[in-house]
Amino acid sequence: MPEGTYYFPDGFLWGCATASHQVEGQNKNNNWAFWEEQEGKIHQGQKAGLACDWWGGRWREDFDRAAQGGQNAHRLSIEWSRIQPAADRWDENALEYYRQMMRGLIERNMTPMVTLHHFSDPLWVMEQGGWENDQIIVWFETYTQKVVEALKEYVTLWVTINEPNVYTNGGYLGGGFPPGKNDMKAAYTVMRNMVKGHAAAYHAIKKIQPQARVGLAHHYRKFEPAHAGFAPDRMMASFLSKNFNESFANAAQTGRFEFALRKETIPQAANTQDFIGLNYYTREYIAFKPLAPKSLFYKGFYDPKSPLSETGFIALEPKGFYQALKWCNSFKKPILVTENGVEDSSNTLRTRYLYEHLHQMWRAINYTWPIKGYFHWSLVDNFEWERGWSQRFGLWGLDVETQTRLHRPAVDAYADICHTNGISSQSVKKYAPEIFNTLFPA
Repeated sequence: MPEGTYYFPDGFLWGCATASHQVEGQNKNNNWAFWEEQEGKIHQGQKAGLACDWWGGRWREDFDRAAQGGQNAHRLSIEWSRIQPAADRWDENALEYYRQMMRGLIERNMTPMVTLHHFSDPLWVMEQGGWENDQIIVWFETYTQKVVEALKEYVTLWVTINEPNVYTNGGYLGGGFPPGKNDMKAAYTVMRNMVKGHAAAYHAIKKIQPQARVGLAHHYRKFEPAHAGFAPDRMMASFLSKNFNESFANAAQTGRFEFALRKETIPQAANTQDFIGLNYYTREYIAFKPLAPKSLFYKGFYDPKSPLSETGFIALEPKGFYQALKWCNSFKKPILVTENGVEDSSNTLRTRYLYEHLHQMWRAINYTWPIKGYFHWSLVDNFEWERGWSQRFGLWGLDVETQTRLHRPAVDAYADICHTNGISSQSVKKYAPEIFNTLFPA
């Protein structure tokens, strides 16, 4: 039986990713808290509630678990509605609380990566039109300045906006996010203003902290034509990729913004990515459907041969991850995998998913692609937006009623990877023996 280890470069960042509304709890002042109160918007009417009780202090024990597991970094987000609860008011106590969290990471020898916007907006922003209001560019820039001034002692690695494409599609093209619109014109305005908001935040951060590394977390979903030889399938897959995957990333690279068949130039956005942040979960196959206008003339589906997560939300497609990394490499900048994971309460798929995706990342690094870190989604089960508590992405499980953390085998598998800085044959044999011969062929 072959033995060996796929090692990663020295100084590689290993961590998990979290988002404020999903883990902090006790937040009633943002658009998601509002959304949770609307009937039929969240799975089974569930609410974030205490979430993982990080605002109650349980971040300490979760950071301890991450550090003990060999993680040397953590990606987390700041809750805008806590920092600026009203348009004319700042909460210095909330800023101090986030400073404590950053110190907590530093004390555990973990590098903080901070996201400034991860889907949630203050109620006062929502009430004034949110990202449809051009004024939000100034509001977001001012908020960014306030946070960076407060945290600059501890943080040099920043994500301005998480998944602007998902935020826009979910909230403005019928995807179930607040404000629940299905309006292409509004979607264009939101995406454009997010490009401008990102650019304003980027320049604000660099002015305060020139040494900072600033980027975006792009959700990349590989769209494959259902039939490669059928031109309409290829054209539809290409159209979806240009709008969903490429629109925002290209604007932050070149200043040229193209979305929903419209174009404009946003020169201040050019060259506003010091790294490419990648969120990847799965890939999808696209078939052109000329008689299906309500679904935008296409049908998306997963390869029937690919294993599915327990709710059918994610297909195991590690080669799609390699393709996503190849796309990232086309920007000729350092790459950080800012999210990757699978929902799996029984842990029947998670360890396999983890090893197979990391092996594809190792392959990419061996082509000298500049991948500098990996953040698994997520550290502990959390509130998954409109899907509520129905999906369990955590390395650690969570009993929502008691706040008890539940040890899963993936905790040990990921700890072995982090401590080793690699994927060893012994580790795969122990935690995912069903794929041993695939990763370590004789």
